[in-house]
Amino acid sequence: MTYGVFEPLLEERSYDVTEIDGTVPLDLRGALYRNGPGKWQVGTTLLDCLFDGDGMVSRFAFDQGRVSFRNRYLDTPQYRAKRRWRAGVGTSAGFPMPPANTANTSLSFHSGDLLALWEGGRPTRVDPDTLDTYGLHGFEGGLKGLGMWSAHPRFDPATGEMFNFGLRFAPTPGVHCYRVDRSGKLTRAASVRLKGIPWIHDFGLTERHMVFVLGPATPDVGRILRGDSALSALHYRPENPLRFLLVPRDGGPARIVEHDAAMATHITNAYEDGTDTVVEVVAYPDFTLLKEDILNFRDRAHQARPNSLTRYRITPSRVVEERLSEHACELPQFDQRASTRRHRYSYLSGSHAASGLFDAVLKVDHDTEEVTSRPLGDCVGEPVFVPRAPDSAEDDGWLLSVVYQEAGHRSGLAVLDARDLGLLATAWLPHHIPFGFHGLFTGRLPRT
Repeated sequence: MTYGVFEPLLEERSYDVTEIDGTVPLDLRGALYRNGPGKWQVGTTLLDCLFDGDGMVSRFAFDQGRVSFRNRYLDTPQYRAKRRWRAGVGTSAGFPMPPANTANTSLSFHSGDLLALWEGGRPTRVDPDTLDTYGLHGFEGGLKGLGMWSAHPRFDPATGEMFNFGLRFAPTPGVHCYRVDRSGKLTRAASVRLKGIPWIHDFGLTERHMVFVLGPATPDVGRILRGDSALSALHYRPENPLRFLLVPRDGGPARIVEHDAAMATHITNAYEDGTDTVVEVVAYPDFTLLKEDILNFRDRAHQARPNSLTRYRITPSRVVEERLSEHACELPQFDQRASTRRHRYSYLSGSHAASGLFDAVLKVDHDTEEVTSRPLGDCVGEPVFVPRAPDSAEDDGWLLSVVYQEAGHRSGLAVLDARDLGLLATAWLPHHIPFGFHGLFTGRLPRT
């Protein structure tokens, strides 16, 4: 397999989708926004790191069974410069310099602002109608210093607040924790000092805590100062523990609990259960293989993924670990209305085949412990859950996932019934969408 899903899409397009297999539900109304690299190259130079491609936002809009598509590149300084060489998360410039903000990882929609996110700097504000780029967004000066803003904000449906974090490097290593109210005003909820500089990509939110899962991977600062990329200089140290950092949302001392070494990438959800704090993550027993996958993604796309969906229960005295699925998986999602509370269902991009790119949508029922798999294509993206109605049951809705078909070198948007993973429709595009990361659905219909 040639993995054409990693080829660039250089054209920006806008059109109504005319090839639809099946029937798009009439009551599916709104827009799915997706973010990811549109191309992993600068001029004719190919980039080897999965995280370093120029950000491109894609949008599928749904109205009365009709589907439209639009994509635009994020007009960042890096995209405009089109330099032959540049620093990235995993791309060295040959001398120490901060990675370019490619705005290529995920999206958030809060208080009317659509933001394209990248964890090493400020978010990029995007017009939700035209997908034009407005520029960096600093929350009216509230985001200070380097302005580091994680690509994975969390939302409390009860309060309407958005929470997020950013790494702090000086004067001491640590993490800044932020909360943003319904109107978009940002305040710092906490600032926690940490031992060493951890790699933190995601966090969980409960009714009382921000929950961080800190794996034992630390950067070699000397290598970075000599010009190595941040990811290349990151070393996994299994002799050190996995640490859980619990930061109270409303003030008070943070708590750190240690457990056996592992690495976590994405968190599904977190919640309180009496005196326990529970967090569900995609866990890797060895970060070294994952790092190689990211730094050499074209050569290693055929490899099996040694990871699992794992639940950690943090009690007052110890951590209890429970493996929830034997399937390799990534990009976990759930019904966002259950954020901060126990959820019953998790949805993931996962492996039905023994190796290669994720080719199926997985559904995990935490009450029955049943895992259901639905193969959909040669590459299957993150499944975003959309409730059928605001008050519908947790599993009553649809899953939206971008799928890639190698034979036709094209992508489509699959619409599944979340209750049984039945395929209702696939809206096929006449071209492909390069491998992407994260997205969101909003009931707001675009005006153009």
